[in-house]
Amino acid sequence: MTARAELIADAALALLAERGMRGLTHRAVDERAGLPQGSTSNHARTRQALLEAAVRRLADREAQVIGPEELGAMADGDGEPSTQARGGSGDERDRGRGEGGGDALGALLDTLALALHRYLTRHGDLLVARYELALEATRRPELRVFYDETGRRFREPLTALMRAAGSTDPERHALSLVAWCEGLMFSCAAGAYHSAVPGREELRSGFEELLRGMLGR
Repeated sequence: MTARAELIADAALALLAERGMRGLTHRAVDERAGLPQGSTSNHARTRQALLEAAVRRLADREAQVIGPEELGAMADGDGEPSTQARGGSGDERDRGRGEGGGDALGALLDTLALALHRYLTRHGDLLVARYELALEATRRPELRVFYDETGRRFREPLTALMRAAGSTDPERHALSLVAWCEGLMFSCAAGAYHSAVPGREELRSGFEELLRGMLGR
């Protein structure tokens, strides 16, 4: 994306989070982005094009938080999460590790817990925007196709990771892992636990219980 395209898409995501789907118009995006009237229409002439731009940008920004490339690297056997994925100083990362953090499963648990905690505590607006786009995709078949295709960049590395972890049914287990994360994120972003976001260690424990159950460890 060009700098202007990113500015427009970021403004669209902010509007979705603040005002919902009805608040997303080309004029409102221009105003939010501080651009001359007509700029958004020149970039994305139709509402479908604007929604696709928002979906594409959402995936890019989520990738910076969740790190599908990181998961893919771990599936290839690289093991430890990167400094960027772990986040924080070395001391902070060491405090965030639980028992077994030095092995492959421990590294995976650290990566998943840190990524999910970062998403829940720093990027709640992205979650709300994603729910708006996901719901709109249920009403727009053309957006559904685009939304699902964009999501492959996350699903495929996760399936590969479950396969590398020893799953006997990696696609089903990847779905279970995604469903657990999605349910927790919705509860913390818009549901009953919006004011009680779990800490990093709580998330790690949840991931450990889930993965050990699925992998039979």
